[in-house]
Amino acid sequence: MGMRQARILGILGARRFVCHDRAMTSRARSPQRTDARGARRSASASAVLRAVLDGGPIARSTIARRTGLSAAAVTGHTAELARLGLLHELVESGPEPRGRVGRPHVPVDLDTGRHVAGALHLAVHHATVALLDLRGNVLVQHEEPHDGLAAEDLLARAAEIFDDLLLGHAPDREPLGLGVATGGWVDRASGTVVEHPLLGWRNVPVRDLLTGSTGLAVEVDGHARALVHAERLFGHPRARDSVVQLFTGNVVDAAFATGAGVHHGPRSAAGAVAHLPVDGSTEPCRCGRTGCLEAAVSEGTLARAAVECGLLERPDFPELLALAESGHSAAARLFHERARLVGQAAALLLEVLNPAVLVVVDRSVTRVPGCLPIIRDEVRDRSRCPDPAETVVGTSFPGTELATAGGAVLLDVLYDDPLGPLLTGLPRAS
Repeated sequence: MGMRQARILGILGARRFVCHDRAMTSRARSPQRTDARGARRSASASAVLRAVLDGGPIARSTIARRTGLSAAAVTGHTAELARLGLLHELVESGPEPRGRVGRPHVPVDLDTGRHVAGALHLAVHHATVALLDLRGNVLVQHEEPHDGLAAEDLLARAAEIFDDLLLGHAPDREPLGLGVATGGWVDRASGTVVEHPLLGWRNVPVRDLLTGSTGLAVEVDGHARALVHAERLFGHPRARDSVVQLFTGNVVDAAFATGAGVHHGPRSAAGAVAHLPVDGSTEPCRCGRTGCLEAAVSEGTLARAAVECGLLERPDFPELLALAESGHSAAARLFHERARLVGQAAALLLEVLNPAVLVVVDRSVTRVPGCLPIIRDEVRDRSRCPDPAETVVGTSFPGTELATAGGAVLLDVLYDDPLGPLLTGLPRAS
């Protein structure tokens, strides 16, 4: 066991260490949960946990009514989820009300003080490491520049920062594991970044590397899909019907989901929109063409344009964003022109997929006045969307979207199968 793994496990105490040790060795001797009964039990536990997420504190009778489960089933599942440290009872304080007959209704709620979810987002120039609670709230986040670091060195440094955050901010909480989100082509099943051109990564086994350095469960996915999970769990209520997520940063990609779940496609390659054509751009793309979406609207492109027109001395997107936010008209115009191109892509995605809501994840949407209205205007002009103001929205997690993306990768696994490997060591239900 490496020193870093020992430090992380050491904060859990002797009782918790036994739990993690059992989880890491139980796959060979634990009963399989792939039969129909195990799958139904897992789905029922998931429904109970999601009902508490949505309505907690909540009475068991209300959970039964909302999920369609029997009272006995709800009682059993809440007891098991409480044993795993996911739920707790809220016992009333003070004297019992006069005239009450029978057993009191004791509501249950998420136990947000027991566990913590680790999060890592890998952007082009920096990594964000964070801790989240079970409701997706970001408890602490740290941004670390990484230009020039090789993949293995960057992931090792991220594991060290994660360790420090646990020790400094959650010494008495049990880490569920680490969720990792990034752009490019990410194969969730294998935990591999298949291709991330801007990082120069190909076939990097992120899950294996971080599992080895932390000793914890690690889940990896693309950041657009991760933010779809976050919206459906903790964000926009209509995202559970159907949602498209359009992420525009240095990397530009998308994800979509219906009521059945997030679409991944073979080897999780769905959502590649970097080379969608947009009108009015002559920016050269690495593919050899011009007018591709990512080349036209990426943060790097906009920062270089600001240098060319004399707004900046060097390409620095955060500096340009701060200028536009402060009311600098020339800087704001650059963002408004970019918003029109983003709106073209949004209109195309709305026409093809027709979701209940389209979420634009872009720092300028929340910080530069006029950007979101311009995107909606383009959608109105270029699609049959009946109400762009209702359908096209900004992220539910402004300022913490990168940390939330990483955490949502892990929390989606938890809410999908709370009796699965994160806390029990058992294989996932199928």
